[in-house]
Amino acid sequence: MKVLILLFFILHFPCANAQDVSVLFEYLDPSVVTIEVTEYKIQNQQLSTSEGLGSGVIISSDGLILTAAHVVASANEVMVKLQNKSTYKADVLSSSSAGDVALIKLRNPPSNLKIVKPGNSDTAKIGEQIIIIGAPLGLEHSLSVGHISRKMSKNLLTNGEMAGFIQTDASINHGNSGGPMFNLKGELIGIVSFILTKSGGFEGLGFAVDINTAKKTLFDVNTFWTGFDGIFLNEIFANVLNIPQQSGVLIQRITPNSFADEIGLKAGYLQAEIIGEKLWLGGDIILSIQGISCNEPHDLGTIKDQINNLAPGDTVIIEVLRKGEIVLLEANFTK
Repeated sequence: MKVLILLFFILHFPCANAQDVSVLFEYLDPSVVTIEVTEYKIQNQQLSTSEGLGSGVIISSDGLILTAAHVVASANEVMVKLQNKSTYKADVLSSSSAGDVALIKLRNPPSNLKIVKPGNSDTAKIGEQIIIIGAPLGLEHSLSVGHISRKMSKNLLTNGEMAGFIQTDASINHGNSGGPMFNLKGELIGIVSFILTKSGGFEGLGFAVDINTAKKTLFDVNTFWTGFDGIFLNEIFANVLNIPQQSGVLIQRITPNSFADEIGLKAGYLQAEIIGEKLWLGGDIILSIQGISCNEPHDLGTIKDQINNLAPGDTVIIEVLRKGEIVLLEANFTK
């Protein structure tokens, strides 16, 4: 009887062994790239350079690559190294600091690029095994294996929704940022973003932006949302900032010449840390959009539906808190 029970579990609950993961790694690794960035700074009237390192993953045959926004955010030059050691210059096409995802493109991509298939991160389950490939501490094409520990939304607003993240115990270090998280089907389900640590090293708490957030942020966008990044304030933050309602959206960044810029939204200019979270203060706090209050995260879904139904020329009305006063902003919507 014990033998029959054991056979039942083996047949009905298969698990990936080391050989399965090695085969999967060998198949996926050519799609993973190392990203080297250079930033030029002027200090004391002298030009200095700083270099950074990250990872990325190829998603199209014409050289589109997903990575983390913070890897390329301040880069003046972006170089991409493929698995075969060949290097190519790349340009940043779009980036969202709120979602911490960016899309870059090789200038002269080769014809034989290995691409990966994005999965559906909504179906990923806690306890599911995953793999991460990247360049931790410069050790290129290193493999980490772990499990999904948790799925969560952060209070960062991107494309009108709360950014989704996958927590994992797979080892993540500096250089892994922007690298891919795969399920055991070989599907891309996340882009490595950050870790939580007290020691400065990995302590079992790593996070990746889920791929559905990345896709919505970079590909399925409405011009209303692409012009700004914001933080959805919880009740504690709302009380600290003396907001006259339960919550709101604190503007962090405004894209020049965007609709958000046109309607007159103001970004933060003073960086501070409140209750362990870094944010930019001094900018507008959105209280309502089209008359719908930003009190709860689910309100954002209703607001997004309203915005998606706007036609060019329709009036957009945003109520903000600015320097302690409520201000109404209006503009005709443009797509």
